[in-house]
Amino acid sequence: MAETHTGQCYCGAVEIEMRGDPLEMGYCHCENCRHYSAAPVSAFTLWKKENVNVTKGEEFLGRFKSSEISERRYCAKCGGHILVEHPTLGLMDVRIGALRNFPFKPNVHLNYAETILPIKDGLAKLKDFPAEIGGSGQTMPE
Repeated sequence: MAETHTGQCYCGAVEIEMRGDPLEMGYCHCENCRHYSAAPVSAFTLWKKENVNVTKGEEFLGRFKSSEISERRYCAKCGGHILVEHPTLGLMDVRIGALRNFPFKPNVHLNYAETILPIKDGLAKLKDFPAEIGGSGQTMPE
């Protein structure tokens, strides 16, 4: 049986559940993520859409279409960031701040060409996105 992970927004009005393991974990350096998170880098966990369920408070989930491939979902009560849906890819990015007791083990930096906070951690630094989802797949030096 696949392991189940849970999360919630800051106020607890929205709760989520993920089954199994994420496809990827890492950091995004793109301008959209920086602006949305009000931070120099944004941590993510990427899951297949069918493995993520809102178990409480779906009516409180606000929606903001931030790009052609991304819809950001947040709690309309507290403003807590919960998910970034990628409908054309069939993927969900569950924000690491929404997860509870989750073993975050990042292994990649995305959109590193846009970084404003260079990080030397030995992880792969992709210029944009992996080729499998439409990016160049090109790596960059630390």
